[in-house]
Amino acid sequence: MKSPRPTPALFSLFLLSCLPCLVAACSPATESAIVGPEGETLASVAVLEESYGGVNAGDEAQAPDDTQTPDEAQDGFVQDCIDSALDLCETAQAYWKEGNVDGAMEALDQAYQEILKVDPDSDPKLVQQKEDLRFMISKRILEIYASRATAVKGNYKEIPLVLNKDVETEIRRFQGPDRRFFLESYRRSGKYRPMIAAALREAGLPEELSWLPLIESGFKVRALSRARALGLWQFIPSTGYKFGLKRDLWVDERLDPEKSTQAAIKYLKALHQIFGDWTTVLAAYNCGEGTVLRVIRHQKINYLDNFWDLYYRLPRETARYVPRFLAALHILKDPDKYGFDLGAPDPPSPYEVVPIEKQVKLSSVARELGVAAEDLYRLNPELRYEVTPAAPYKLKVPPGTGSVLLARIDQIPRYTPPKRAYAYHRVRPGETLSTIAQRYRTRVSAIVRANNIRRRHLIRVGQRLRIPLRGTVARRPARRIARASLRPDGTYRVRRGDSLWLIARRFNTTTQALQKLNNLETTQLRVGQILRVTPGERLAEAAESNS
Repeated sequence: MKSPRPTPALFSLFLLSCLPCLVAACSPATESAIVGPEGETLASVAVLEESYGGVNAGDEAQAPDDTQTPDEAQDGFVQDCIDSALDLCETAQAYWKEGNVDGAMEALDQAYQEILKVDPDSDPKLVQQKEDLRFMISKRILEIYASRATAVKGNYKEIPLVLNKDVETEIRRFQGPDRRFFLESYRRSGKYRPMIAAALREAGLPEELSWLPLIESGFKVRALSRARALGLWQFIPSTGYKFGLKRDLWVDERLDPEKSTQAAIKYLKALHQIFGDWTTVLAAYNCGEGTVLRVIRHQKINYLDNFWDLYYRLPRETARYVPRFLAALHILKDPDKYGFDLGAPDPPSPYEVVPIEKQVKLSSVARELGVAAEDLYRLNPELRYEVTPAAPYKLKVPPGTGSVLLARIDQIPRYTPPKRAYAYHRVRPGETLSTIAQRYRTRVSAIVRANNIRRRHLIRVGQRLRIPLRGTVARRPARRIARASLRPDGTYRVRRGDSLWLIARRFNTTTQALQKLNNLETTQLRVGQILRVTPGERLAEAAESNS
């Protein structure tokens, strides 16, 4: 085994330390581009050369000037280092055009060593040249690594099937406690995997990625994680929106198998451009590229040479994710070897698409078409409330029923969303939006929106608030329930969690009144203690009206 060269390792540490700032592309106005051996685009150094006046091969060396001051001599040395680094960058570019990646990397490492000789206290213009070169060298390194799988190894369309102790551990889990999960997920995969595999082939990605939903969601369309990730590909809302998945009151495209597959392909491509190898891409898909980049920044090795060194520094859930996926691939490649009888997967559900502009319930459509409502629910999982939106929508229906739906669409009743129920509340001393929301079993954010409250915690005594309630029927506030806990003789038994202030507030009185009525010297209470309670005027009036 060859020992790693010290120079690349040194530069890798630098590169990883500044990785977050390298993802931005250079401005097209200041940087031209060249095309590598397989069509990869790399930044040109022509503009830097033009700006800094690189040394040409035919230039004659100038004799040292005895009249130079020490500062001028130092500046001349710094400029020589910068010119040398620029020449090495050009050499790396030439190597890259020839397909000599190792030569290009060696030249870039030497260029970086040259700019390290530049004293930070040198002339500011020279220091700026150093920083420009640092950025360009770092960007070039990332571009070479990102394209290495295509240009050198040719494994852009292949995921390496590693079999180590971590993968073997996950295989044993699938053989044991997770066996039922694996078999049921495989059975469900037949509904969606043919479509996913075709989309991956068209995008030029490894077809093995079509098994990723087995690990993500068990091929359950409505799978929801603790992190609120949803669908086959387990997108959180922000990532789904970033890659084109819309979410509104009626539709959540994370639940659409086809649209979420296209979004997953875009995400996987973007991750591969960042990391350059599929094992790291899979880890980043699970926990986010930010988490992986932070781990890379703090490790002291070149992760691009060995993913499994990075693997041991990842969060545990992510650390299991990659070997679990590789374990699934091993089993699917040779199920008999691992004791699996997979059986036949479920067939895909055929459908045809009918564009409609009318908001209708799927159950109403099913009755008109004479099909089971569950079939329409399964074909249109992205409809959050099993109702089409009030905008043009492409509805999936069983084959042969599209023309029937178009002919009978006018006979299907239009769906009218129920109006939301509201209660009105007058703010009292000591109340906050949080306590009011808890009382009416709603959310603070809902009250804020319903009343156009700009400063979330600013309400005033006497203010009349519109309180949105869940459902469509207004309910009595929770205080009515508390009122019933008052005994017929006007006493109250103290419960766990009670305080004198809470009891006074519950029965519309004051702590001073309760202390006086019960001869209490302090506000301390004990569970089971009996208190005499005199309700406030409004409570008494309400009790009389109810009687």
